Amino acid sequence: MGQSSVRPVWPPRWAFQLPTLKYHLSCLSRTWLWTLIILILVGTHVTRTPQSHAQDPPRVRAPSHETAATHEHQPLYSGDRWENSSQGAAYSQFNHRFAGLCALLIGLSELGRALRFFPPLWTRIVLSGAFGAVGVFLLVWSDHEAWPIGSLSFLRTFSGQDQEILAHKLYGAFATTVAVSEFVRGIGWVKHPAWGAPLLLYVVIGGAMLFVHSHGANHGVHTIEFHHAIMGAMAVSAGVSKSVAAWVTSLSSRSVRRWELVWVGLIFLIGVQLLVFFE
Repeated sequence: MGQSSVRPVWPPRWAFQLPTLKYHLSCLSRTWLWTLIILILVGTHVTRTPQSHAQDPPRVRAPSHETAATHEHQPLYSGDRWENSSQGAAYSQFNHRFAGLCALLIGLSELGRALRFFPPLWTRIVLSGAFGAVGVFLLVWSDHEAWPIGSLSFLRTFSGQDQEILAHKLYGAFATTVAVSEFVRGIGWVKHPAWGAPLLLYVVIGGAMLFVHSHGANHGVHTIEFHHAIMGAMAVSAGVSKSVAAWVTSLSSRSVRRWELVWVGLIFLIGVQLLVFFE
């Protein structure tokens, strides 16, 4: 009986290795980092773009033209006067800092999950509770002049005439949706990963919306847009990190934990930035 050959089919010099998972993660990490840097640079450039209404010096008009100019440039509800008042600035800063406290609660809740620390059941609803608080707060108190606490009706509030107000209300509605989905996940009623999609969509889409979310009638519009650009870049990056950790099942447990810790760290940074927000 002939002896079988043990020689390889191809010579050793033809052997090669397919790209490993570590290689793919390294490429993805570099891409994510450069995307974050580009988003921050673009956001900084946008906030430095001069706007004619913010840069034009005040001009003295004849009395006969004052009324026409007021009707032409002022919103019907005089929102520009409110935003540029000390009360309006304090109201806006309180809103942002309240959202910052909720973001820190979200970060603490997600930190326990990233570290695989499973606390008692009641603490697992902290995430949904924080999003619920943000959602209800934005739907009711986000804007002094909007429905239901202001002079604007429900239809005018959601008509889109004021993009800033409409964006705040959409954030509130979306955050409430996330609160419901995360609540049923936290108490174990649902197990399918698709129930985590509202959270990811809220972070990514909400972060992207911050790049076009403007306080045009505010004298400190450049500072506000700079804050929003940085928060938007961090939110989009956090959503990407969370998506990788949640949906790429081929990752090792250590790699998943790293991506989740990046997500948690960015949420904490967003919370801190909201706490130090100023106009």
